[in-house]
Amino acid sequence: MTKLSVNINKIATLRNSRGGDLPNVVDAARNAERFGAQGITVHPRPDERHIRYQDVYDLKKVITTEFNIEGNPIDRFIDLVLDVVPTQVTLVPDAVDALTSNGGWDTIAHKAFLTDVIARFKAKGIRTSIFIDARPEMIPAAAEAGADRVELYTEPYASMYGKDREAAIAPFVATAEEALRYGLGVNGGHDLNLENLHYFAERIPQLAEVSIGHALISDALYLGLENTIQLYLKQLKID
Repeated sequence: MTKLSVNINKIATLRNSRGGDLPNVVDAARNAERFGAQGITVHPRPDERHIRYQDVYDLKKVITTEFNIEGNPIDRFIDLVLDVVPTQVTLVPDAVDALTSNGGWDTIAHKAFLTDVIARFKAKGIRTSIFIDARPEMIPAAAEAGADRVELYTEPYASMYGKDREAAIAPFVATAEEALRYGLGVNGGHDLNLENLHYFAERIPQLAEVSIGHALISDALYLGLENTIQLYLKQLKID
């Protein structure tokens, strides 16, 4: 079954809005795992506006499932990941001032850079994933750069889902199939929610993992974290 990795950035955003340590991100990660999450995702940004670099070190000590660190591989991020050694690093081409992730890598244009960065991570035994748009032509260069997986940027799918889900999913299926042909695993993330997740998981072949934060944490405000995680896990069950 596709693994659910819970992105806890929004927990840190709430904490930072008031100062202090409430809610506590380590406790949130522990509870998410206890309630069934199969991974924890964080995305530290240079301004530390949500997850702080120290949080990453604190979380590494307690996470018992898979730990996924996302981010733009600037020098400070690379040093952090090499020091912490998570299960997986997901390379995201965020601009410094980006509110949230808004696009994937052009793996062709940036292949040399990605090859160098990925080699450094893989030398430490860290699984590497490249965040890409649903464009099959990006797959060969991702494989040549040494990636283990790609993560499909799913915001376009989520935006179009309510209008025409068949058209929305088509480029994602094509990209996933191309990834599998090149021996790459397939992850997905961004704007997946209780409405659109099941269809995505059902249609994407051999979907390894989804990383979900904003929608899941928002749902948890009304439904409770334990119930929400169980509902998301249910959406990932394919008959």
